[in-house]
Amino acid sequence: MSTLTMPEAPLKALAVLGLHPFKPVHYQLSPDELTTQTVSRGEGVLNDTGALVILTGKFTGRSPKDKFTVKDALTENTVHWNDFNIPIEEKYFFQLKEKMLKYLNDKEIWVRDCFACADPKYRLSLRVINENPANNLFCYNMFIRPTENELENFTPHWHIIQAPGFKADPLVDGTRQENFAIASYTHKTILIAGTGYTGEIKKGIFGMLNFVLPVRAGVLSMHCSANMGKDGDTAIFFGLSGTGKTTLSADPSRKLIGDDEHGWTDNSVFNFEGGCYAKTIDLSEEKEPEIYRAIRPGALVENVTFIDGTNKIDFGSKKITENTRVSYPLSFISNALHPSVGNTPKNIFLLTADAYGILPPISKLTSGQAMYQFISGYTAKVAGTEAGVTEPKATFSACFGAPFLPLHPGKYAEMLGNKMKDHQVNVWMVNTGWSGGAYGTGQRMKLNYTRAMISAALEGKLNNASYEPHPVFGMLMPTSCEGVPSDILNPRNTWANKEEYDIKAKELAGLFIKNFEKYKDGVSKEILEAAPKV
Repeated sequence: MSTLTMPEAPLKALAVLGLHPFKPVHYQLSPDELTTQTVSRGEGVLNDTGALVILTGKFTGRSPKDKFTVKDALTENTVHWNDFNIPIEEKYFFQLKEKMLKYLNDKEIWVRDCFACADPKYRLSLRVINENPANNLFCYNMFIRPTENELENFTPHWHIIQAPGFKADPLVDGTRQENFAIASYTHKTILIAGTGYTGEIKKGIFGMLNFVLPVRAGVLSMHCSANMGKDGDTAIFFGLSGTGKTTLSADPSRKLIGDDEHGWTDNSVFNFEGGCYAKTIDLSEEKEPEIYRAIRPGALVENVTFIDGTNKIDFGSKKITENTRVSYPLSFISNALHPSVGNTPKNIFLLTADAYGILPPISKLTSGQAMYQFISGYTAKVAGTEAGVTEPKATFSACFGAPFLPLHPGKYAEMLGNKMKDHQVNVWMVNTGWSGGAYGTGQRMKLNYTRAMISAALEGKLNNASYEPHPVFGMLMPTSCEGVPSDILNPRNTWANKEEYDIKAKELAGLFIKNFEKYKDGVSKEILEAAPKV
């Protein structure tokens, strides 16, 4: 649809919202139209494969300290207020919304109606208002695209208003800086301004769903990837950056449900999104063929540089940021499941890249251990990944997505535990990190071994295996696994100095216990009893 054919209903709805633009309103434009507009406005260029390449300006990532939630009667006693859920008074929300709408009245705007949640039973209608065409293309790529018939009577549940050029006045608007992202659950609106980073839109919706679905629908919202086998068996993969979540879930023999955000109902797992937002740093066709081939007309690439004298992307360059990204529709992935709805999961994998070399390469968890490890959300960065880091550094992110959780992590863990028990789901912890010692001494776990262990779990080959408990963390370690040397399955066996392993295992356990202190008041006895023993 072009500007001239914009239906009357959305125009009237914009007026009711308080938006009376003097300049053109572009509604539901195609990727080709949005790409052409972006290039003609000087806001982007095409690379050698026809993808649109843009710069997001000052911000090349999210700004967690500038993300606010309106504190009101609905949220005061439900939101878990912390460093990620920062309260803001309702008066500032109204004030900034009015200012943003006044600002946009003098701009061309791009409006897109779309959906979140692939399962129609839980689908939410979104109306996104953008200040520029590239960000509207991002929304086309990332959210679920309505049919012409679905647009005829489209009524949005939520509004997302995004204006990178608008800046708040912190002295009068209640913000920390000029940029902000504010969610009001009462008024079902997300305001994003002062930043052109598209990920703020994606994560704004994810944070909203993490509140709405568990509270109002009893659906467990999850920061994870998911795929489904030929027999309809669904597997879920949790893991922080660098743990192999994308790589291990991208199995050519299984259908990809989604790579990042999902909901788990009583009888399904469904993707929240209609696209993928993949990192492109060091991308190669050999390592990530599906992502590499998705960089084509319709894709939106952010903050990359070109090889000198060409329009060929230099994927190894960190000149602008290490957080280089591409968004594209799920249909760009050859083995994507359509619609993006799978069955109840049979296996859940908690991925960690343990740079201390302590955790087993694969282990089976009880429900209590699964909930404890889920809340912990552990991985360890290796030396050299951050300035001043000379030894492995433990990283914990509750439920593998702490910045996006409006509720207490114990709420999500309790839902996970109940669903595990109701559906008899196996939960595995997989260490894709180090073996035989910490980073610098030991070796990184071979990818083919990790794949073999995950395949064995998926195929039920570990169901009747013999197990031994880890002496500190308690998880059950198989004594044998097809395609994997037995001597690496117990990490203690791989260390030359067994006593040093024991010491380091207790030190790591101490970090887990210290991290868990802030959650202990909101979790069950079963979870507390699953803590490592020191």
